[in-house]
Amino acid sequence: MQKTRLKRYAKLIARMGCNVQKGQDVFLNAGLDQPEFVAMVTDELYKAGARKVFVEFSYQPLEKLHVRHRSMKALSTVESFEEARLQYWTEHFPVRLYLISDDPDGLKGMNLSKMAKGQQARYPIIKPYRDQIEGKHQWCIAAVPGAAWAKKMFPGLSKGQAMEKLWEAILATCRVDEDPIAAWEAHNRDLKARCEYLNGLGIESLHYRASNGTDLTVGMIPEAVFCGGGETTQQGVFFNPNLPTEECFISPKRGEAEGIVYASKPLCYQSQLIENFYMKFEGGKVVEAKAEVNDALLQEMLNMDEGARYLGECALVPFNSPINETGLLFYNTLFDENACCHLAVGMGYADTIRGFHEKTLEECRALGINDSMIHEDFMIGTADLEITAHCRDGRDVTLFTGGTWAF
Repeated sequence: MQKTRLKRYAKLIARMGCNVQKGQDVFLNAGLDQPEFVAMVTDELYKAGARKVFVEFSYQPLEKLHVRHRSMKALSTVESFEEARLQYWTEHFPVRLYLISDDPDGLKGMNLSKMAKGQQARYPIIKPYRDQIEGKHQWCIAAVPGAAWAKKMFPGLSKGQAMEKLWEAILATCRVDEDPIAAWEAHNRDLKARCEYLNGLGIESLHYRASNGTDLTVGMIPEAVFCGGGETTQQGVFFNPNLPTEECFISPKRGEAEGIVYASKPLCYQSQLIENFYMKFEGGKVVEAKAEVNDALLQEMLNMDEGARYLGECALVPFNSPINETGLLFYNTLFDENACCHLAVGMGYADTIRGFHEKTLEECRALGINDSMIHEDFMIGTADLEITAHCRDGRDVTLFTGGTWAF
């Protein structure tokens, strides 16, 4: 891949994704797959004004070893130095950047129950820190190719050819052309305009229907708004948390979902694939779910905590999105969720509440924002998906027809 294109991508991540401010710290997490690109991004972060960039590398085989060999007590313990770092985040609000490249099958064979119990034990300690930084810092998730991920997507090619093809797909879907920042500014304007139209309808509920059996109605919070593209921190800093993104999303009202929905693409959860599954909702809660592949993992996910069975997000993405137009299944939620419409179980986004910065998290959750230790997107968009908005003034407005925008 040409270094000039990679440098443009690195600059896009630093300036548009993170929008790091002068004197701000950055915590960067990445796999071991692209150390040269990590260095390139780090350079751009410093050029943008970062005070310090803290780089931490992760490696899936090590994650499996930790779960296998650590005692349950060790897995469940949040060490004092870990709490010190979380406390540092609440005081300084650094940027958090994740460059993902995981093998979609990289954690296969791991003891999922043991790992989940460790996460559940740690969560009550981590949660208060996480709540304190909500809406007050920039964060960004972007991707780089990993060899195993590339071979999963392009099994008929050599490793080098597969890596090149994946680089090309990532850069194309992230609009890395001659001037990616200008392209993203235009894209953000388009998403903002669509959100403004949706927010002007006064939507009370969304009704999803598709020939695969999906027939689901989801209630909206009156104070909630659709968001898309970039976000703005409490300090007024605009940033793009996902590169790429194609969605207009909202957090629905906890407890108001009725019907059944079928996934249209595999879900990659804990670096394993859950395939051909459905969820049935009653009183807003998943009361039945079944997957043809990795059903035990699906049940583990839904049982992570009480909020894991409630919806946290409804996202509208046209079936003819640039990502879906590639014809590729990425086996990666960052990309696949932006290929077509999706829902998420688990934590809702408090910043979808109008006037979020003037409210507490508790006030947002009292309005109906779901709370959970997980937030897992799954794709439901199809070529014949119909979405109808029932509005508070009694109108029914078609939002999606034939899988794409009706306006």
